[in-house]
Amino acid sequence: MKERFLIILFLVVSGLLFSADLADFYAGFSNLSETPFFSDKNTGLTVFPTLLIPMGGLYEGMGTAYTAVAIDSGFLESNPAGSSVLNYTELTLNHNNLIADTNLEGIVYTTRFNNLGIGVGGKFLYVPFIEYNRWGEEQASGYYSETIATMNVSYNFFSSYYFYGIALGANIKAAYRNVPETIAQNQSVATVLTDVGFLSRFNLFKFYASRERNFSIGGVVKNLGIDALGESLPAIATGGIAYSPIRPILLSFDFNYPFSLTLPADQWEKWNIAMGINAVVTDFYSIHGGFSHRGSNPKFTIGGKISLEYIDINMNYTLDMTTQLAAVDKFSIEATIPFGDRGRELNSGKVDEYYIAGLESYARGNLSKAIDYWKAALEIDPTFQPAAENLQVADTAIKLQESMEALNVVE
Repeated sequence: MKERFLIILFLVVSGLLFSADLADFYAGFSNLSETPFFSDKNTGLTVFPTLLIPMGGLYEGMGTAYTAVAIDSGFLESNPAGSSVLNYTELTLNHNNLIADTNLEGIVYTTRFNNLGIGVGGKFLYVPFIEYNRWGEEQASGYYSETIATMNVSYNFFSSYYFYGIALGANIKAAYRNVPETIAQNQSVATVLTDVGFLSRFNLFKFYASRERNFSIGGVVKNLGIDALGESLPAIATGGIAYSPIRPILLSFDFNYPFSLTLPADQWEKWNIAMGINAVVTDFYSIHGGFSHRGSNPKFTIGGKISLEYIDINMNYTLDMTTQLAAVDKFSIEATIPFGDRGRELNSGKVDEYYIAGLESYARGNLSKAIDYWKAALEIDPTFQPAAENLQVADTAIKLQESMEALNVVE
C-alpha cells in the first residue's frame, strides 16, 4: 500500500509540474489567439456563464471533449444520454477553485436500471463582490452567486448483444442568479432550461479483442430555455466522437456551435473546438489532458484519476488566460463513490457460464441439456443473441434427429 501511495504521489506531482512547463508554449499560443480568425467579439453576450463552466472530473480534464465519452457522472454536463449506459451507480462531489475566492461546488447522483438511467445534480458558483465609491471607500459587499439544479432521464433503445443501442436523454435545469440588492437592484432572476442528446457506440478500426466498443458518437443541444431579464442563454449544439485505438488510450473531439433563439446571427459566438485524451497507466491510476478554444481564450488541462478501494479521486489543473501559476487557481478535485452496478456484472457472468456450459453439452452430443443451459441464459438476459441463435440450431438438430429416427422405423 505504501508503494502504491508513493507512485500516486509521484505521478500527480509530475503532472502538475508538467503543466507549469506549458507556460511558455501557452504565451505564444495566446498571442495567436488574438488574431481576427480566433478572436470573438461576441464572447460574453449571454447570461448564466456557470452553465459553461465544468464542475471538474474527467469532463473538465479532457478539455470538455466529452460528448461521445460520457463514462462517468460528467455526462450530466456533457451529454444527458449518458446515464442509461453508465456501468455504476455513483455519488460525485466536486470542488473547483477558479480565481482567487471564486469557487464552484458540485454534486451528482446517478443510477441505472438496465436500459433506463436517471440522475440528479447541481452546482453552485459564488463570487465575493465589494463595491467602492469614487473616493475608494467600501460602499457595499456581498456574494454574487449562480445555482444550477438538474434532473436527468435517458433510455438506451434497441440495445442487444451485437448492437450497443442508441441512447437518448434529456435534462431539465433550473437556474437562479442572486445579486444582492445592496449591489444592484432587481438583477436576481430565475429561469428554466433543457438539454437533449444522443449517444451510440460501436467497433471501428479496432485492433484488439474486447467486448467494449472502441468508437462512439454523440450529439447534444444544451441550454434551451427562457431568457433571463432579456438576456440570452448560452445555447450550444455539439457533435463529438471518441476513439480508442488501443485499449489503454481514449481520444475525443468535440465541435461546438453556439447559437441563440433571440439574438441575431451576427451576435452569435463563433464555433469552437475541444480535444481530449485519457490514458490508463495502471489498474488504479490514469492520466488525462485536454485542450479547448473559445474566443481568444485557449485552455489546456491536465489531470489524473486515482481509484482506491471505496472512492475515486480525480484532480485537474487548467492553464488559461486567467491562470496565475503563483497561486492555486484553476485547480479542481472530484471525489466519486461507486455503489455497484445493481447486479449487472454478476448476471453477465452467469449468462456466460450458462452459455459455455451449453456449448460443452452440445459438443458432447447432449442437445437437450445444451438447450436447458441456453434457455437459462436467456431468462437472465433475453438480449443475449448467441444463446438464442444456438438454441435455434439445437432445436433444428433435434428435429432432424427425430426425422431420421422416424425414417429408420418406417424402413
